[in-house]
Amino acid sequence: MAHRHGSGDHGHGHDQVLPYTYEAEVDILEGKGKEPEDDHYFSPTICGLVEILVDAGIPPTHATCYGVRRRSRLPLDQELLTRDGGAAWREPPQLCHVLEERFEQTGDDLYRGHVEHGECRFEDRERRGDGPTW
Repeated sequence: MAHRHGSGDHGHGHDQVLPYTYEAEVDILEGKGKEPEDDHYFSPTICGLVEILVDAGIPPTHATCYGVRRRSRLPLDQELLTRDGGAAWREPPQLCHVLEERFEQTGDDLYRGHVEHGECRFEDRERRGDGPTW
């Protein structure tokens, strides 16, 4: 079922450093239109966003993913989210491992809280995503 943008409360009420939600922008014309015609998918977690894209059959080449905070929408590194040269989405626990490594290497808050083993900082969030929105 499709939901309008902002229909669900995906916010993280405790840790303001973590993105509020994650978003994927998908060109439904697959680059064949004069201008992109985008659908949007949302999830409170990166792994939930990837799951909804996998379930919808959307390949990484057709999506751009973002971490969303109150006043900003920051692009995620697509190479972290994909495998096989960008042909397929990474899924947990491999996705969690790669995100954890990126945070350890860079300290970039966009990837904070994702862990392969131990306590995930996103445990209090629903993983279910919404989309496509119109």
